[in-house]
This record gives sequence, structure tokens and C-alpha cells, in this order.
Amino acid sequence: MRLDKYLKVSRLVKRRTVAKEMCEAGRVTVNDRPAKPGTEVKPGDRLVIGFGTKQLRIEVVECRDSCPSDQCESMYRHIEA
Repeated sequence: MRLDKYLKVSRLVKRRTVAKEMCEAGRVTVNDRPAKPGTEVKPGDRLVIGFGTKQLRIEVVECRDSCPSDQCESMYRHIEA
């Protein structure tokens, strides 16, 4: 699944265009490498997402094309720094 779509479906980012802009600005890494919006994401990948001064570290658990809002957190798990 594309990184920008994953960020949107998992509701880590509100809109896909915002996710795309974050990737293009270099604020998202996949497995410690800067990622483009079209980077393929699969279970087991580790993402670091920069939100201003805060960084969110997650591990991809599953990829789905759609997800109800109450089940989105099952798509990833938080990683302690």
C-alpha cells in the first residue's frame, strides 16, 4: 500500500494530500530512510512521522483499503523511543 494512503486510512493524518506534503517535506521515514508518498508500506515496517516538535514512532501491523474509525488503531502499534 502507498505510504500516503496508509497514513490517511489509519487516520494518522487527516487528509491524503497532507500526508503527501509531509512525505515530500521529508518529515516521514520508513525503516530509517526518507520516504516518498508512493513508497510501498507492508506489515513490519517502522515509520517515524514528524509533527512539528513531536515525533510519532509506529510499526505497521496491517494494511487495509478502508477501516472504521474505531478500529484504525489496530493497523499500527506505537514504539517507544
